[in-house]
Amino acid sequence: MNKTTEKREWGRVITAMVTPLDSQLNVDFGQAGKLAQRLIDSGTDTILVGGTTGESPTLTDNERVRLVEAVLDAIGDKAPVIAGTGTNSTAASVALTKQAEALGAHGAMLVAPYYNKPPQNGLYAHFRTVAEATRLPVMVYNVPGRTSVNITPETMGRLAEIENIVALKEAGGSADQASEMVRAVRGKLRVYSGDDSLTLPMMAVGAYGVVSVVSNVAGRLVADMVKAFAAGETARATELHLQLLPLFKGLFLTTNPIPVKAALRLQGFDAGGLRLPLIEATEEQIAAVRQAMVEAGVEVAR
Repeated sequence: MNKTTEKREWGRVITAMVTPLDSQLNVDFGQAGKLAQRLIDSGTDTILVGGTTGESPTLTDNERVRLVEAVLDAIGDKAPVIAGTGTNSTAASVALTKQAEALGAHGAMLVAPYYNKPPQNGLYAHFRTVAEATRLPVMVYNVPGRTSVNITPETMGRLAEIENIVALKEAGGSADQASEMVRAVRGKLRVYSGDDSLTLPMMAVGAYGVVSVVSNVAGRLVADMVKAFAAGETARATELHLQLLPLFKGLFLTTNPIPVKAALRLQGFDAGGLRLPLIEATEEQIAAVRQAMVEAGVEVAR
């Protein structure tokens, strides 16, 4: 494994990969490698491991590091791997980011610190401190619905001045804020949609692509939609967006990643259960996910 930082093109479709667990709810590193390969084969440009979709709140630091290593080993040079290394402790985030860098990860994603609700200057200082402690390119992740704090466009504009902060995953749920983010960063970094259902509207106002949950189960359709819009084929992109809309809604009918793990199982890929406090999808939820998959024209194995 190359231990030096390698800057690689992340592309337009980054999949926030689920973390497979075995029957004892231990991380199944072998199955994680298989899932990463499956995602690449279905159109994913870059794999994100250890994000919220990957159940990062209930992974140990050691599991997060080993997960990065397992995916890197499984896919080799086929696609870049971004490690989710953000926490609500700046020191802990620095430590995790340095470990990911040492393993050969191609980037780090840093979620806004959750629960402790830092003010905007605290958010700026947090991201700047972690970015300055690594040579990795960094993606900032704004998801106020999960963290209870919103990174403002003004703060993001300041962060865009830091050389190795190269991307923003914007999951504020607002096309207005997405527009303001694109305006604030002035082309100095790439803005990615963090809400699958808003990918096309956000690209219309300048976002580059998506960090997707839905691409875990419908990667080719998501990739085709994004790439069609980027190629100026807006009618085709809209058609695919509308086709995928039931799945955009169905995979978020309850807390992520509960529905997407159920969807993978319906496709015949066993990503295991979930660690408490998350719980398995109910029979009614599974039926709704299946129906959404069918409506979107996505494979259902059983």
